[in-house]
Order: sequence, then C-alpha cells, then structure tokens
Amino acid sequence: MAKEKSIVILDGGRRLPRADILHNNKAPGLFARFTTTQLGGMAVKAALAHTPVDKGLIGHVVMGMAAHSHRDSIYGAQGARWRGGLGEDVPALTVARICGSGAEAISVASEMMLAGLRHDEARPFYVVGGAESMQYPFVLYNARGTKVGNAVQKYGPVDTRALAAGTHLQDALLMCLYDPSAKLPMANTGEELGRRYGITREECDLFGYRSHVNAKKARDAGHFDEEIEPVTVGRGGGRPAFTVKYDTHILENPSLETMARLPPAFEAGGVITAGNASAVVDSAAAMVLGLESDAERHGLRPLCRIIGYGVAGVDPRVMGIGPVPSTRQALEHAGIGGDRIDIVEINEAFAPQSLACLREFEKMGIDPEKVNPMGNAIALGHPLGATGAILTLTCAYALRRRKLRYGLVTMCIGGGQGIALVLESI
Repeated sequence: MAKEKSIVILDGGRRLPRADILHNNKAPGLFARFTTTQLGGMAVKAALAHTPVDKGLIGHVVMGMAAHSHRDSIYGAQGARWRGGLGEDVPALTVARICGSGAEAISVASEMMLAGLRHDEARPFYVVGGAESMQYPFVLYNARGTKVGNAVQKYGPVDTRALAAGTHLQDALLMCLYDPSAKLPMANTGEELGRRYGITREECDLFGYRSHVNAKKARDAGHFDEEIEPVTVGRGGGRPAFTVKYDTHILENPSLETMARLPPAFEAGGVITAGNASAVVDSAAAMVLGLESDAERHGLRPLCRIIGYGVAGVDPRVMGIGPVPSTRQALEHAGIGGDRIDIVEINEAFAPQSLACLREFEKMGIDPEKVNPMGNAIALGHPLGATGAILTLTCAYALRRRKLRYGLVTMCIGGGQGIALVLESI
C-alpha cells in the first residue's frame, strides 16, 4: 500500500490502569472520583507526552465513549481534548458503538484521513482512543416538573426526603446491560451462545483461569509497562496521595478449585460466573494516528499500520458471535488469511462467548494458542468505550516486543455487532 494511503499508529500511545469500580467489592473504586472525560483527558495527555509530535500538528480528536454516565459526559471527546492539553482550535468528535467505541474511534479517524473531506493537511495527525467511567449513577424517574419541597424541581441536587410519591430510582449500569431487542441481559446472550456451542462450565472456568494466569505473568514480566500511564489519586483530609500502577482485577493466586465453587451469576444452571466474566472497571486509552507519508515527512516513528477493518451485524440474542463475521471482513480487507495472525486480542466479555468465537476462528486458520497471550477482560476488565483502544495498544506493543508481524483486535458489541482491526507491526 502506498504510504499516502497507509494509516499508522505512532509510537507513544498510552492507556491508564484498569481499576475495578468497587475496591474489594465494597469500597468505592480507585478511580471512582474521575468522570469519563477526566479519564480520557489523562490518556490524551499521556499519549501526547510520550509521542514526540508537535501539538500544532494535531488536527482532530476522536474518542469513543459508550454511555453518558456523568454530568460532563455530554462533552465527551471535547472534554478529553482540553483536559489533555490541546488548544481550543482543535475540534473533537465523540463516537459511540457501545463496546466497540474505542475501536470505532480509530476507524472513524482513519476514514476521515482517507476520505479527505475534513482532513487538514496542515494538521495531519489525529488523537484517537476511548474512555469509560463505569461509575454509572442511579437514575431518578418521575421527578421533573413535580413539586419537591417548596418549588418545582428543574435543576440541581434533589433532597430525597422531599421526593413525591411515584418517584423511583434505577441503576443505570444494570439498565444499560439489558438489550430490549433481544429481550435479554448481555450475560444471558453469552449463556445462549454457550448452549448453541455446547460449551461446559469446566471449559469456561479453564478459560477464565487462563486469563488470570496470563495477565499475571505479563504484568510481573513488565509487559504492560510501556503501555500503562500510572495515575496518582488524591485522598483528601491530609492523607497522602497514592499511585495506581497496575490493573487491579488480576488474581494473585487463581485456582480452578476456587472458580469451580462460584455459583452461576445469571441463570440457574448457567456457565457464567463472577470468575469467568469480564470485570467492570474504569479506564481510558489514547494514541496518535496519521498517514505513513506524514509520519515520515515529520520524522515520527510509527508503531504499526492498520491494514484491515471490519464491522458486522449479528442476531442480538447471540451478540457475542460478532467478532466472527467482523474478523472475516478485516482479514479480507487486509488481504491475509487467519493463519498469518500472530497475536489475537479478543475482548473476553463472557467465557462462553469468547470460546464460541475461538471455535469459529480455528476454521479461519487462527491458532487458539495465539489468542489473549497476556490475558484479557476476565482478568483485566472491560471499560466499555475504552476497550477497543486499549486492546489495540496492547496488541501493537506486543507485536513489536515479540518481533511478530500481524495482530487482530476484535470484540463483540451489545445489540448484535462485532468490530475488528488487523495490525501490521513496523
């Protein structure tokens, strides 16, 4: 491919650690005080600090975000832009393809460059990525326009003691995880895939165990260090701040025996448990994209090329199979077979969902042993809008570190979709 049409990720992209939304399953998570735009701003700032590109050459910011979970979430990529240190003259676009939003941000920025309609040749580089605070709020219904206390409630905080009869709260996180088109929660779509593929509880537990073992080995070997930007968190009240350096969900001593004792989490007799489903975490990631010709012209070092894209729709009742058709598309676009793929980063939404995809990947020639060699969402977490960008960085750095050539990044998407990117290491 000509360098004028080749999209590259520049060396220097960074992600934040992935922090559980609850610390030890009871206290507020380590990143609970940060909104999605704050997390995104940290990632943008870190990527620009590690990528030696003049900020004056940044023409656009494109960030993925799944849900408007905070009062400033409506500003999305714009909030991440200014928090990340870019000027007011840099436009910003928020994209939302639910679980695939971070990968979609990369795709949209690539399309903007290649189409040229909104591409600024004087500022040819794009900051792209994704962010998600999973600290979704409880939502109050039937209060707007009714008298609360001595006035009609329109703005600001609500005194719950003055709520009128008929008002109620719902957990936005749980609401978001139910698909009305499938008439199923996300986890139950994973259970349905498990039934269709005859996947056992033992297989699911072994897959979850493998994720934790691989993630711990990678962390202890320092393989995540070049992609993670540590985050310092203040505690107030005169207490010293602390720094979060690593993903917090990795089990230090995982065991199949412990996993086998966990009860089914979503269905009686089901195969999905707390031990083989993705962790709910907060995080963000960002990187700089550009045409390979522009990177060469400005003396910037590319990390990898993006040579294949794919996005597909599937039956929402088995939304987790989405990586299969999207991977077929991405491989065809890249012009390579599955047997050429050296590393796969597939988001582990739920163990049976991932295992079903792996069975189909084998038919494409993709070696299951090359899938998630550093663990994935079961051990590390799935911050919806950030995951696609995080996995892209993890895959790109791993390809370079191991001197391998081709990587696949893919994930299922709630509502019945899949998205995939094929990377070529430089």
